Amino acid sequence: MQSSPSASGDLQLRLLTAHDNSAIATVIRTVSAEFGLTADKGYTVADPHLDRLYDIYSQPRHAYWVVELNGTVVGGGGVAPLACSEPDICELQKMYFLPAARGKGMARRLAQQALAFAREQQFTRCYLETTAFLHQAIALYESLGFDHISEPLGCTGHVDCEVRMLKSL
Repeated sequence: MQSSPSASGDLQLRLLTAHDNSAIATVIRTVSAEFGLTADKGYTVADPHLDRLYDIYSQPRHAYWVVELNGTVVGGGGVAPLACSEPDICELQKMYFLPAARGKGMARRLAQQALAFAREQQFTRCYLETTAFLHQAIALYESLGFDHISEPLGCTGHVDCEVRMLKSL
């Protein structure tokens, strides 16, 4: 697993540390509010572990990366085994970026890093859920080779994520 920072302008991509818990939770809450992704709909903002993501993503076969701009966390995303599913399926999770990190290729770079990690961990498929009005995110996932599927996989609890996608690794 790669842990050294890689730069894109002033932006850096690196693995999540325990010190980042509060900052990435704030990013997720801020972006969720911006797009109306409320806790009552089962979006990530409802995750009871949101304030301690490092504890979750430091487990085997889990990883989460943050994007920093001048030392400030402005985005992140991760991958983990898909809950209640076959052991070869992982889930691309919690991809959130503040406006300062958007349009600079960091979401693509982070997703590619996550997919490479998933392959290293012997996953053969990667699943994700999102919502239809996040057009840029869907376009990114399609460009990375994710296909739309009709039925949900696993037990994510994201009841209003009506867009489901799957990619063979």
